[in-house]
Amino acid sequence: MQDYLNQLNKAQKEAVINTEGPSLVIAGAGSGKTRVLTYRIAHLLQNGVKPWRILALTFTNKAAKEMKERIAALIGEDKVKYLWMGTFHSIFAKFLRKEAETLGYPQSFTIYDTQDTKSVIKSIIKELKLDDKIYKPAGVYARISGAKNNLITAQAYENNHEIRSQDERSRKPELYRIYKIYTQRCKKAGAMDFDDLLLNVNVLFHKNPDILKKYQEKFDYILVDEYQDTNFSQYLIIKKLAEQHKNVCVVGDDAQSIYSFRGAKIENILNFKNDYKNYKLFKLEQNYRSTKNIVEAANSVIEKNQNRIKKEVFSQNEEGTKVKVIEALTDNEEGFAVANKISESVFTDNTRYSDHAVLYRTNAQSRIFEEAFRRSKIPYRIYGGLSFYQRKEIKDLLAYYKLVVNKKDDEAFKRIINYPKRGIGKTTIDKIEKYANENFMSMWEVTEKIMSSNTGLNSRAVNQLLAFAGMIKNFSSKLSEQNAFELGKEIAQTSGILSELFADKSQESLAKYENVQELINGLKEFVDTAENEENKLNHFLESVSLLTDQDTDNDSDKNKVTLMTIHSAKGLEFKNVYVAGLEEKLFPSEMSAFSPTELEEERRLFYVAMTRAEKNLYLTYAGQRYRWGQLHDCTPSRFIKDIKPEFVEFYDAYGNNGKRNKTQTNLFGKTNTGKSKAGYTKNNEKQTPSVAKTGYNRKLKKIENASVSAPANINDIVPGIEVTHSRFGTGTVLKIEGEFPNTKALIEFKTGIKNLLLKFAKLQITE
Repeated sequence: MQDYLNQLNKAQKEAVINTEGPSLVIAGAGSGKTRVLTYRIAHLLQNGVKPWRILALTFTNKAAKEMKERIAALIGEDKVKYLWMGTFHSIFAKFLRKEAETLGYPQSFTIYDTQDTKSVIKSIIKELKLDDKIYKPAGVYARISGAKNNLITAQAYENNHEIRSQDERSRKPELYRIYKIYTQRCKKAGAMDFDDLLLNVNVLFHKNPDILKKYQEKFDYILVDEYQDTNFSQYLIIKKLAEQHKNVCVVGDDAQSIYSFRGAKIENILNFKNDYKNYKLFKLEQNYRSTKNIVEAANSVIEKNQNRIKKEVFSQNEEGTKVKVIEALTDNEEGFAVANKISESVFTDNTRYSDHAVLYRTNAQSRIFEEAFRRSKIPYRIYGGLSFYQRKEIKDLLAYYKLVVNKKDDEAFKRIINYPKRGIGKTTIDKIEKYANENFMSMWEVTEKIMSSNTGLNSRAVNQLLAFAGMIKNFSSKLSEQNAFELGKEIAQTSGILSELFADKSQESLAKYENVQELINGLKEFVDTAENEENKLNHFLESVSLLTDQDTDNDSDKNKVTLMTIHSAKGLEFKNVYVAGLEEKLFPSEMSAFSPTELEEERRLFYVAMTRAEKNLYLTYAGQRYRWGQLHDCTPSRFIKDIKPEFVEFYDAYGNNGKRNKTQTNLFGKTNTGKSKAGYTKNNEKQTPSVAKTGYNRKLKKIENASVSAPANINDIVPGIEVTHSRFGTGTVLKIEGEFPNTKALIEFKTGIKNLLLKFAKLQITE
C-alpha cells in the first residue's frame, strides 16, 4: 500500500511523511494542497494511528466530504468513518453538545442561523424603542459577530470604554445593551448562533482546564486546511488543543488570504513560526494548473506585497500565451468584447462554454455581462448568487417601475406598498386584497377609492395609502415626458429605497446599494442606445422582461459560462478566465486604495483571480464607466502595471494589438473620434502603456502617490473637477463661493451635497 507515496512529487512527499511536531505547509496556487492533506492523513492511518485520534478541520462541508472520499479510495472506508473531520463549526458543535451543561445549555441546544439571529435582534430593538433606521438589525448583527470572533463577550463589550466610545460616535450607544439582552435571550432559549460555537468553545476551555486537558489528550494529530482564513477565535482553539502533543499541521497560502471582511487574520499564518519555534516549513511551489506565462505573471504581481512568506512558484506546463490586457471604451463595450472573445473561442477553437469564466470584484458588475451574453446567445450561470435581475433589491425597484407603468399589477403593489416602511401593515394589506378580490377590482383601484370603499381601515391607514397613491400618480404623470433614466432615477431617490440601503453600513446593504446603482447605470445605457425614441420606462421594462426569461435556461445543462465574484472563485479553476473591471476605484476598490494593509489584500485578491486560469488569462478594463447614470473617466488599475511587461500584451476591444484606431466604430456602430483613455505604443515589440499626458503610467503614478500627497492648492479647486475628502470620499465640485480665506466649495458626494470651507477641507484632486 506504500505505492501512494510514489504519486507525490518530492516536496509533497516531504510534507506527507514528516508527521511529528508542528508543520507549516505553504501551498502555492494549483500545487496540490488537498492532495497533501489527504495523503498525510492516509499516511498516519496507514502507520497505525487510530482514526479517532486525528482531528482535521476544514472550512466547507464539500472540502471535508471530498477529502474523506479520497482517503477512502486510498486505504479503504473502514477507518475513515471514525475520523474527526469536518468544518470548524460542525466539529466544535460536537464538543459543545458533550459539554453543554457545563456552560448552562441543554445538550439539545438550538443553533440559530443568520435569519434567526436577525429576527431576535430586531425584536430587541423594537422592545427598547430604538430607531430601527439607526439600529439596523443587519448592522447590529455584524457588530456583535465581529465582537464574538475577537472573543469579546457581552460583559466585556459593556465594560470596554474604547468600544463604547466608538458606538457613541456612530450614534449607536445602546449596542452594548442589545448585545447583552441578545445573549440573555439566546441563553434562555437554549440557543447558540454560529459565532457562539467558536466563542463558547474558547469560554469552555478557559474556565474548565480539566475539559481542555481532556480534548488535548484526545487528539494526537491536528490538521487544518486554509489556515490563512482562520479568525482569532479559531486560531486560539487550535493553539490550545495543540499545546500538549504539538503535532499540528496547518496548510494554506498567505498569498490567497482574501477574507479579512469575515474576520480572517493573515497574521495567523505569517506568525506560525513565532507560535511554534521548532516548526518545519514545507513549500509546495510547483503549479500543476496553469501555463508558465500565467504563473510568472502572477508571481510578478504578488511579489509587490511586503507581508508575505516568500516562495518561488513555478510551472513545468507549456509556455502558453501571454496574458492579454483588453481596453474597452466603455463598460458596455467591455461586456461585448468578452462575449465576442468567448464566441470566437467556442466556434473557432472548439472550446466549451463551461471552459470560460468571468470574474469581477463586485456582484453589481454581472449586469453588463448578463446582457451581453443574452444578446449574443451565450448560455451562462451566476455562481453563488442570483441573477442580477432576480436580486431582492433589484426586484423591489423594478416593482415600483411596474406599478407606475401598469397600476393593475397586484404583485408589484403588494411588494412595494410597505417598502420602504411607511406604516402600512399586513392587516391593512390583507383587507385591501380581500376587498379587491370580492369586488373584482385591482388593489390599486381599491386604494384610489379608499374614501368611499367599505374596507374597515382606520384613518391613519387611509392617510398612508393616499400618500402612497399620490406618489405613484406623480411618477405616472411623467411617463411620457421623461425618459427611462430620468424617471427611473427619480423613483429610486423619491421612493426611499436609496436612503434605506445607504443608511445601513453593513457589507450586505453596501452590496445592495451598489446593485441599485448598477440598475440606474443600465437605465442610462438603455436610453443612450435606444432606437426610434423608444426610451421610456415601459420600453425598458419590456427589454428587462425578455432578458430575465428563464424558459431557455436549462439547469441540467452544465455547458455554460460561469459568472462570479473573485471571492467566490477561490479554489476553482477554468481553462479561460476573464478578470473584468480592472480600474482604479473598482479594483482595487475605492475604500482600500489608500490603506497599505487593505491594498495588499486587494492585490492578493487579484493574484487569486489570475491563478484560476489554466490556459488563457484576459484582463479587461473600460476607459469610461457609468456611476449613478453619469459617465466617468476611468484609470487602469495599478495591478496591471504590477505585471512584468514580458508576460503581457495589449489589445483593444476588437482584437487589434496595441493602440486603438481613432476612427474605429465601436460595438454599437458609433464612431470613436476621441483619443483612447489609455493609449498604448509599441516598444521593441513589447506592448507597454504609453506615457502620454492622459496615459496609463502617469495616472498610476498619481494614484500611487495619492496617499502621501499634500492637500490641493485652493486656487486649483474649480467647478467640474473630482476631489477626495478624508471623511466624505470622492465627490464633484459644483460651485465655488467667496474669497480667500473664506472660500467655500459646494461638492456632491455619495452621501449628499456638502458646503465645505476650503482652508479646512484638505481636499485632494483625484482627476
